[in-house]
Formats: sequence, C-alpha cells, structure tokens
Amino acid sequence: MHGSAIDHSPQRYARWAGALYLAIIALGLFGELAVRGSLVVAGDAAATAERIAASPLLWRAGIAGDLMMQVLDLPVIVIFYLLLRPVSRSLALLATGLNLIQTAVLAANKMTLLLPVMLLLGEGAHLKTVPVEQLQALAYLSIQAHGYGFGIGLIFFGFACLVRGWLIFKCGFLPPVLGLLMLAAGLGYLVNSFALLLAPDLASLLFPAVLMPAFVGELALALWLLVKGVDRERWAQALKR
Repeated sequence: MHGSAIDHSPQRYARWAGALYLAIIALGLFGELAVRGSLVVAGDAAATAERIAASPLLWRAGIAGDLMMQVLDLPVIVIFYLLLRPVSRSLALLATGLNLIQTAVLAANKMTLLLPVMLLLGEGAHLKTVPVEQLQALAYLSIQAHGYGFGIGLIFFGFACLVRGWLIFKCGFLPPVLGLLMLAAGLGYLVNSFALLLAPDLASLLFPAVLMPAFVGELALALWLLVKGVDRERWAQALKR
C-alpha cells in the first residue's frame, strides 16, 4: 500500500479501515463474551476447568479469533497512519508504533490461553502424574495471567488512542466529536489497565463500565469510516500543507 495510492482514493481506504475495525470489534466481543465470558467462572478453578474441558473447540476458536483480530490490526494501523499523516507525520508515526507494540503483546499473550487446554486435556505424558486439582489451579492461573497481559497491551493502545484522538480532533476531514470520543476511549483504557496493575480491587469495581467509552468511541469511528469516510477535499488540502 503506497502513499500515492491512498493520495488518489483516501475514501476507499477509509472504508476498508471501517470495515476491518468493525470485524476487530466483533472478534473481540466473541472472544470476551461468547468464549471466556461463558466458560470462565470467576474464582472457581474447578468449574472453569470442567467447562473448558467440555468445550475445547470453543476455547480454541476464541484464541483463533483473537489472533485473527491481531492480524486485522495491521492493515488498520497502516491505513490510520496514511490517513492521519497529513495532520502530523510524527504523531501519526508515534500512534503507529504504540499500536504495533500493543498488537505484538496481545498476540504473544495468547500463549497463556493455550496453556489451559494443554493442561486440562493432558497434552503430554508427564502431565498424567500431576494431580487434577493442581492442573486446574495452573490453568486458572494462566487465564488470570492473560487478563494482566491484556491490560499491559492496552496501555500502549490507550496512548495510541489518545494520539489518534488528538489528530482526528484537529484534522478537519473527520468530525471533531470522533476525536473527543477516541480521547475518552484512550483514557478509559489507561484507567482500566493501571487500576488492574496498581489497585486490582478498584479495577474490579470499575470494570466493565470504565471501558464503555472505548466501545462507544471505537464503534462510532468504525461506523463513520465505513459509511461516510473522510472529507476528500479537506484531506487533500491537509496533505498539501
């Protein structure tokens, strides 16, 4: 994808970004709600283990969906850089770097979700000598570790949202309210992640309400890009400045 291509058709790339962003949101909801939300029983390692062991394909589908979400992140990251670089190339590049770190962290973090099925389904003769209760506890611990890894990755994404929110607010070819919504999204991610790391009890009280601004902001941006795209004349003017 070359800069010259998007220079002639920013609208098409904006709509691609919107469509892919919606797919990312859908995959994220599938993994969190349909998979982990239905199989993980908070505070109960044994019940969680039983549910995962009974539905290993669903658990693995959640992991595959999460990884596909990270793959789709990459073209969206590139398109956002190309769309927002006329406003500030350096800030657009900063947001790109932050987002790439988040994607790498979240992709690597999926190993913590593979471990439970490996433990619970006895993948390896050495596991047959380990008491079931210990395997269940280790599987649940791995799931908890995934939550912390997810929070760490979202620190980088939170800052990326703040930078992109500012660029969108200033750009002139997208509605400023979308920039404000993305700024709120970034703050929501940062509050959630730092609370998770520094004050877990507070994080449990704030979740999931603290992430509602992120859901609203990202969904609004994705829909706008898909349906409306960018103001091509103003984008071209910004590119010439």
